[in-house]
Amino acid sequence: MNVLFIVVDDLRPVLGCYGDKLVRSPNIDQLASRSVVFSNAYAQQAICAPSRVSFLTGRRPDTTRLYDFYSYWRVHAGNYSTMPQYFKENGYVTMSVGKVFHPGVSSNYSDDYPYSWSIPPFHPSTEKYENDKTCRGKDGKLYANLVCPVNVTEMPSSTLPDIQSTEEAIRLLNGMKTNQQKFFLAVGYHKPHIPLRYPQEFLKLYPLENITLAPDPWVPTRLPAVAYNPWTDIRQRDDVKALNVSFPYGPLPDDFQRQIHQSYYAAVSYLDMQVGLLLNALDDVGLSNNTIVVFTADHGWSLGEHGEWAKYSNFDVATRVPLMFYVPGMMASSVRQGERLFPYLDPFSHTLGLVPQGQSKRVVELVSLFPTLAELAGLQVPPVCPKASFHVALCTEGTSIVRYFNASRGKVEEEKDGCEDTDGCVNEEPVALSQYPRPADTPQWNSDKPKLKDIRIMGYSMRTVDYRYTLWVGFNPNNFSANFEDVHAGELYMVETDPNQDYNIYNNAAHGILFQKLLAFLKH
Repeated sequence: MNVLFIVVDDLRPVLGCYGDKLVRSPNIDQLASRSVVFSNAYAQQAICAPSRVSFLTGRRPDTTRLYDFYSYWRVHAGNYSTMPQYFKENGYVTMSVGKVFHPGVSSNYSDDYPYSWSIPPFHPSTEKYENDKTCRGKDGKLYANLVCPVNVTEMPSSTLPDIQSTEEAIRLLNGMKTNQQKFFLAVGYHKPHIPLRYPQEFLKLYPLENITLAPDPWVPTRLPAVAYNPWTDIRQRDDVKALNVSFPYGPLPDDFQRQIHQSYYAAVSYLDMQVGLLLNALDDVGLSNNTIVVFTADHGWSLGEHGEWAKYSNFDVATRVPLMFYVPGMMASSVRQGERLFPYLDPFSHTLGLVPQGQSKRVVELVSLFPTLAELAGLQVPPVCPKASFHVALCTEGTSIVRYFNASRGKVEEEKDGCEDTDGCVNEEPVALSQYPRPADTPQWNSDKPKLKDIRIMGYSMRTVDYRYTLWVGFNPNNFSANFEDVHAGELYMVETDPNQDYNIYNNAAHGILFQKLLAFLKH
């Protein structure tokens, strides 16, 4: 069985298959209609490099020791095997297109080649222009804006990075058509990461009058200051700078908030087009019936909720991601020979909101991707890591979630309250653990992206089906240790009565029980 692994930058689950009524995402919805979809999947840290290194190694940030962008785990923490490396060592041709590992120091300036990949990873030639002044303002001048619909023919090389990534991925698929070797192809899409730069025609799908603001655009009254992310990256864009918004709480003017929403959705539809072309090519080369397709994101992105933008927090809007698995032969609906599984659907003429093949409300984590894909591909599942695993090359701190797939009916059974094993559970309760570092108790200019040496506080956040509990504790960057006796702040949100996480009910009474649960999970 081959693997096509699609990972998207900064994509929260604003997709038709996740119930969003505004977005046009027919191709991803079509994939979901043939997949098992997890509606409660969470990243381990809501920032690119730490999240990607975590799910690609199957280790949590406290084990990769990467909370920023500036260290390579093989040197800084341990010589951990990665998911593509494991497939490569088991006879697969492994290939990387676009942003899979975060480029730079955190992947040794090589996307971890040659350990993880059989051939040098591909990066689009136009990637280098991402933050240049390519956005035309109303005055006709070019700016480096946050909101950046463009005429593609005016762009460098008359293209955009994600278009180039799709073309390269299709070229590689065509090459595998005649190659009898199994492959693991990872394709990383950059949008809807900022700048929100996409072909301007996608704006037509989202008239401003149809755009609504976040239901909770205020900073919650009981939100600890340490928990707030002051969205410093978008403040550096020319169009946001021009608004002269006060630091740290803003807010942005309502009309500009609508423009951000509009462009985020337009970028998602542009992404959907790329995914549709890629999956259509998988059909074209006749490999849909023997290729597992995984679709996910590295983390979410706040769209004004809690008065916040971007990622950099422990809230659901920053940590929750789409996650779906298409597994040939495991789904209920069989496909006749020659029938197309993934015909391309034009987002401008299709408004599919197809129902997922199977849907699970189980709380799951991206750190479980490695063991899950190994099991689905029929490889030996890497062992669970011992308590201290810095010396262990191959093990995982996640646990395979294949047991949540129901092969016989093509649906996922209704969730039971308990867990079938203790991995990823506390007292028989499925748990997702996320974390975020801060340099201080109050918002600073480096609160969103503190370098390791500046981290003083770590927020550990436990998400179950019923609640999100976050504890902000002292952290020593010199020995990577959290001090749970040095509690700076706490948060507790009940999902049923407060799904948007606006009303913090943390107090000392609740703290005792949940504190012990969090410690038990971290020790496990």
